[in-house]
Amino acid sequence: MEAQNAAFLPFSLVEKGIFYLKGKVELSFIEGLKCRECGREYPIEPIHVCEFCFGPLEVVYNYDEIAATVSREHIENGPASIWRYAELLPVSQDAPRVALGVGFSPLVKADNLGRKLGLNNLYVKNDTQNPTFSFKDRVVSVALTRAREFGFDVAACASTGNLANSVAAHAAKAGMKAYVFIPADLEQGKVLTTAVYGPNLVSVDGNYDEVNRLCAEIASEYNWAFVNVNIRPYYAEGSKTIAYETAEQLGGRAPEHVVVPIASGSLLTKVKKGFDEMARIGLIDEVVTKISGAQADGCAPVATAFKAGVDVIKPIKPKTIAKSLAIGNPADGYYALNAVNGTGGSIESSSDEEIVAAMRLLAETEGIFTETAGGVTVAALKKLAETGKIGPNEVTVAYITGLGLKTLEALVGKVGPTAEIGTKIGDFQHAFDL
Repeated sequence: MEAQNAAFLPFSLVEKGIFYLKGKVELSFIEGLKCRECGREYPIEPIHVCEFCFGPLEVVYNYDEIAATVSREHIENGPASIWRYAELLPVSQDAPRVALGVGFSPLVKADNLGRKLGLNNLYVKNDTQNPTFSFKDRVVSVALTRAREFGFDVAACASTGNLANSVAAHAAKAGMKAYVFIPADLEQGKVLTTAVYGPNLVSVDGNYDEVNRLCAEIASEYNWAFVNVNIRPYYAEGSKTIAYETAEQLGGRAPEHVVVPIASGSLLTKVKKGFDEMARIGLIDEVVTKISGAQADGCAPVATAFKAGVDVIKPIKPKTIAKSLAIGNPADGYYALNAVNGTGGSIESSSDEEIVAAMRLLAETEGIFTETAGGVTVAALKKLAETGKIGPNEVTVAYITGLGLKTLEALVGKVGPTAEIGTKIGDFQHAFDL
């Protein structure tokens, strides 16, 4: 189950990303793992925490080798999925992919919404069109591909809903057994669209943070691939692909401003990493993208820290309709805050009423039905535009990460029939004063 420590391999093999894993040669551009806090290095193993300072581990790549291999033409000739960027992902280049066709979702020029908000160059990255209708398919496809390389045959996760859908679906495709842990108050749409894939679906009487703590304990007892515990360093890298696609779809450039929803904070940090990597290997010019975040008022620990001008994020107990963002103790919150501050971005939070209004605004202007998390993003986008934090001519991308059919409860009593009429044409004409 463990990779041989890279320190005992010839330097030339380490430099070229060639490691011995489970008795075979692994061809990869990965150099290993590194602690984001103390910088200690680790081999390619299913671990996620530094044993010295307990900081999170992150994948490190040989960017010189990648730059010598990857070009725009090389990417354009790849599959219309996240795997067109395989050299920048933490898997062996010859590894069988656990894939359902995720990625290369539409980047929509949102002219109608832009006119409403006074933004002339607004785009929406519509990740509702992934296989299980959320961006989580990106991270899970990468995570389970890596997990199969490690030899795992059981996949598991703690989830606020979208990850549950994706792990269940990808595990089914991979022929892996799955254990999926969710809060008991999860939206029924997300419960049903997980259960249909046949995992062991475990409803826990607690919020996400409590579910996650339970899963950390379970992960220490069983030899399972917990995508957001022991496989987390590899899993998180899948989020970068949404940035890669954005730059490619904009003609080989990074946008000037992006708005990203914040749950754990991982997506926001990986969006920044994705743009930075593309510049580092010469696929785009130097990155000047401002990165802004979006949270719900009922779960806004990162937004609260940003507005207070501090770097300490105080955990809270979530209470919001945006359950997919309801992480009161975000694992990557500190790093997300640094990314926002370091790029000159901002963080906004919105009430439940503003979230629903933003869901309707996106649907009515662009024909995109988003879940509550997307409502959080659009509500923040609106506030940033109104306060001038996004300039009217900035090339701006808002990330819509999940489909509205998963969170129908948020709209019950808010939308419905325009009129109720009888069966005669006169009834219709009277109702609409025609």
